[in-house]
Amino acid sequence: MQKLVFFVGVAGTGKTTVARKLSERIPAAFLDRDTVGGRFVEAMLERNGLDKNDRDSDFYKQNLRDLEYDTTKDICIENLSAGQNVFMISPFTAELKNKAWIEEVLSAAGLTKEQVDVKVIVVTLDNIELQKNRIIGRHTDRDQWKLDNWSHFEKRVAFVPDINWDIPQSSILIYDNSGEMTAEQVENLYQFVANKTATTV
Repeated sequence: MQKLVFFVGVAGTGKTTVARKLSERIPAAFLDRDTVGGRFVEAMLERNGLDKNDRDSDFYKQNLRDLEYDTTKDICIENLSAGQNVFMISPFTAELKNKAWIEEVLSAAGLTKEQVDVKVIVVTLDNIELQKNRIIGRHTDRDQWKLDNWSHFEKRVAFVPDINWDIPQSSILIYDNSGEMTAEQVENLYQFVANKTATTV
């Protein structure tokens, strides 16, 4: 079966790091929503006199947020249609709540759940300070707004999003990424994605 794996969670939890570890063992199209739409979003924000790194403005939410996610979805659909495994990296908060969203992706690719194994890995951390330190440590301009407005950002953090998709509970894994990833943890994550019995990680 093809694999469609979502690596979700709030900023700074290490979604991309976890996905890259697994991509070493499972070939897949690697779709990070920030990479897909980042340059275009930054240009549009600047042209409208806004901070290019602010993804919390009303303008971004009303005009750009869905464009980023929908473009990433379209690339996902193309890769699924071509027979590729796909890794999707982003919070996907609204999409996870929308039961019809995943059905639309598979239908648009001309595929079914019998042909595509959909998995969700929710990457979490055990405390907000660790999350902040991870964000500081990755040194990206895109994170500066979060750091400058941390008290606001902190209040709306949800470590585990609502997942309303019609997939088995066994296809959802909550992974605490607080420490260094051990070989055992990587193996357990791999087995979860590869449809083998996953132990607690």
